[in-house]
Amino acid sequence: MSLQIPTPIEQLYIAGEFTAGTSGERFEVVSPATGEQLAALPVPSSADLDRAVAAARAAQRQWRKLSVFDRAAVCHRIGDKIKEHIEELALLQTYEQGKPITESRADLNEAAELFHLHAEDAKRLYGETLPSSDPQKRMHTWRQAVGTWGIITPWNFPVLMFAEFAAPGLATGNALVVKPPITTSLALLKLASLLEDAGLPAGLVSILPGEGEFGAQLVAHPGIDAIGFIGSSATGAKIQATAGLKRSVMECSGNGPVVVLDDANLERAAKAAVDSAFYCSGQVCCATERVIVHRDAHDAFVAAALDYAERTVRLGDPLAEETNLGPLNNEGVAAKMDRHLAQARELGFDILCGGGRASGYPTDLYYNFTIVDGVAEDSLLSREESFGPVLPIITAADDDDALRIANADPLGLQSAVFTRDIARGYRFLEEIETGQVLLNESNGWWDINMPFGGAGGKGTGWGRIGGMYTLHDMTDLRTAVIHIGD
Repeated sequence: MSLQIPTPIEQLYIAGEFTAGTSGERFEVVSPATGEQLAALPVPSSADLDRAVAAARAAQRQWRKLSVFDRAAVCHRIGDKIKEHIEELALLQTYEQGKPITESRADLNEAAELFHLHAEDAKRLYGETLPSSDPQKRMHTWRQAVGTWGIITPWNFPVLMFAEFAAPGLATGNALVVKPPITTSLALLKLASLLEDAGLPAGLVSILPGEGEFGAQLVAHPGIDAIGFIGSSATGAKIQATAGLKRSVMECSGNGPVVVLDDANLERAAKAAVDSAFYCSGQVCCATERVIVHRDAHDAFVAAALDYAERTVRLGDPLAEETNLGPLNNEGVAAKMDRHLAQARELGFDILCGGGRASGYPTDLYYNFTIVDGVAEDSLLSREESFGPVLPIITAADDDDALRIANADPLGLQSAVFTRDIARGYRFLEEIETGQVLLNESNGWWDINMPFGGAGGKGTGWGRIGGMYTLHDMTDLRTAVIHIGD
């Protein structure tokens, strides 16, 4: 790590200003990449939360009355500000999160584009005129902001996942009180310093980095109208139990199956599976968590995956341009990887490369890219979301078996299928129980204009992130009935 970290902001952002808060407590933020302390952030208190919610509600009453074109103009300026400061924001994010600098730049470019996209989406958020059974009645619909949202974001994409809620939320007239993880909020706090310059009214967005207990206070606060959450299914279930009937958008865990059939382009399948297993060190909800390979394609696929990984994966200093695999973000994820691989050894699975933490780095969070073959479908590597740089390979007897294994999981976020046969592929498109199914594409592929979220009946949540779909979820559909007779 040779580039100097920009000076972090060591305060909360409430009601348009930075403040030390009222708790008097501080939390030390340590870089997973270097082990050095980056900042000491205030721990927010319930009084800080009350102030943020009151400011948000007051600002939102005026914000929603502006024309959509005025709100869109502010969102466009926020997107421009992100792009103007992309190097500074990317450095902060890489130091605090650990991901390679090239990934941080990509995240921030995408965050900026979300503000531009949703600024335009909001201008086209149309209502309808509805036919009435009564000739003296006229009915029409429109969409209106829900109000003040409590937003809880994860540590893997600190700015991007803020933007996934903030861009559609602000464009449609909402206010946001945001709780990012206190461990990965420095880039987001720096972004907050740019919001006023973009013309965002004071109080409309507050950022209070905190931990689980503070998140529970946010969800339960009577001044919060709705909840937006991205994170684990376990945490999502706790949030929903507290939120009750509040509106919510919940994007939770995935255990993405990648199915490789015997007629697939195996070079393409191997590249796609490996790429989405190590991107962001595998700490992605739509990472390759399980590869289910038809037995007739097994040997060739394994050879192709090993060859591609050997030529491509570069673990190292996340500030080096050639690095594409940085450290894991925290000890909890690293310990989970240790546990999964320990069981793999006990059960006799074939660890073909990697298999543990790498030595010679500033912290012990650097993990070797790992491929494990012969994985049993009832093992931890198959049943739990590893959330690390590991590619578990499961062998299926035929298409029916592959589909059974893919669906034998309580999670259902995103999956991928590789085949040259459109009829076989279409069967999987319709029968795999995930919110998105990608044919002949990486399981980690995502576009800002696609509806991203879980399938019904699974523990992955509801609502959609991306495009017009998030604007629908963050607004109320209102109906007017007008009597035109005497």
